[in-house]
Amino acid sequence: MLIKGYGILAMFIILSTAFALAAVVMSWLVQPKAPNDNKKATYECGMKPIGDAQIQFDIKYYLYALMFLIFDVEAVFLFPWAVAYNKLGLFALVEAIIFIGILFIGLVYAWKKDILKWQ
Repeated sequence: MLIKGYGILAMFIILSTAFALAAVVMSWLVQPKAPNDNKKATYECGMKPIGDAQIQFDIKYYLYALMFLIFDVEAVFLFPWAVAYNKLGLFALVEAIIFIGILFIGLVYAWKKDILKWQ
């Protein structure tokens, strides 16, 4: 019985490796083999690049991205808690309230510092 389980696992490993190798071989066979200057160019759409590629972004974009990331991770942490809420009890409820409170304090801080103002 134990050997049969490992046989199935070995079959999945062999098949997944075979599919990955087949994908690599097929992409190598299908790819165009006639490189020229146009194909090696950075922009293949035919447009010439205008200006410098390295421009300076305003720090507000990064702050918005950071705020989004913080609250997105909050949702990821709270989802399993919400699914298993009936089984966890009062201690988990207190922990979730503390977690949300800490994030709310961070939101209030960002609001007071005008990080969320788009101008």
